[in-house]
Amino acid sequence: MRFSTKSRYGLRLMAELACAAPGRAMSLKEISERQQLSLKYLEQLVTPLARAGLVKSERGSQGGYRLVKDPAATTAGEIIAAMEGSVAPIPCLESEINECPLSDQCATLPFWAGLDEVINRYLDSVTLADIAKSMAESAAGPCAQTKNRAAGEKTP
Repeated sequence: MRFSTKSRYGLRLMAELACAAPGRAMSLKEISERQQLSLKYLEQLVTPLARAGLVKSERGSQGGYRLVKDPAATTAGEIIAAMEGSVAPIPCLESEINECPLSDQCATLPFWAGLDEVINRYLDSVTLADIAKSMAESAAGPCAQTKNRAAGEKTP
């Protein structure tokens, strides 16, 4: 199973927003420069994040995007679901009710269901605050740069 660049970059975008001062909106241009990601691609990523209620846009000279919820209340699973939809390892596990006509006789279904459970449990156990904390612990990471700028220090 592979996650697309939408998920990888969506997590990075959300971590950048989590590193911003609480309530501060960040422009996609600023995130693009800091994360070295295409501005056009970031513009595509914020749409599903906004639709999922994870980010909100703000207009004006101090406008940009900000988180809707506290980073500790947002899970990696929510972000990836907004970007990818279902992360079920097989199609018959994508909905609440398994509609596969062979599900009651499928010998491998318990294996796939167990894998699906492990994946979702892990994704829901990691919060955006955890990811931002990991970035902050990296001296050259975006959170460290944000904190340094807020304190008036030069960034490396």
